[in-house]
Formats: sequence, C-alpha cells, structure tokens
Amino acid sequence: MNVITRWDEVPLFDSEEAEAAFWADSRVDLRLMESAVATGTEGGESVTITLRMDPRMLARIKRLARSRYLNYQSMIKQWMSERLEDELRRR
Repeated sequence: MNVITRWDEVPLFDSEEAEAAFWADSRVDLRLMESAVATGTEGGESVTITLRMDPRMLARIKRLARSRYLNYQSMIKQWMSERLEDELRRR
C-alpha cells in the first residue's frame, strides 16, 4: 500500500478508472489528512489578504484542488505552510 504524505504525490487523472486504480493501492497519511481539515492557524486567528494572480494559473489551481477534493484556498495555504517549513528547516 502506497502512503501519500504530500498532496503533490497525487497525480492528475485522465479518467475515473485511472483514479480508482490509484486509490486502490494508495491511502492518505493520517497526519496529512488532519492538516487538510484543521483550521491551520496557530493563534486561532486568520487575516484576509489580497493576492493578484494570473487567471489561467488560478483556474489550474482550482482544477487541481477539485481533483483532490479540496478547497483551492485551503490547498494554497497547505502549500505555503509546507514550503515555509521546508525553508525554515534549511536555515
């Protein structure tokens, strides 16, 4: 059984059959799943920001998030959190 520890390990699927075959041999790590559904902020607060983005990039992000059954904003926050942790580890 393949354990998914990062969302980028889940490919984009060409068909439902390909997706079913992938998930028949794979499962999401519990910690990754918990981090996806957790509120995510350390202090229990969040701040609204405005981020300008190319519309085509946003459309691609939304498609990818939908394929992973995630809200696109939550997926972006998860990516940012993962990258921040990577950057801090490299210091």
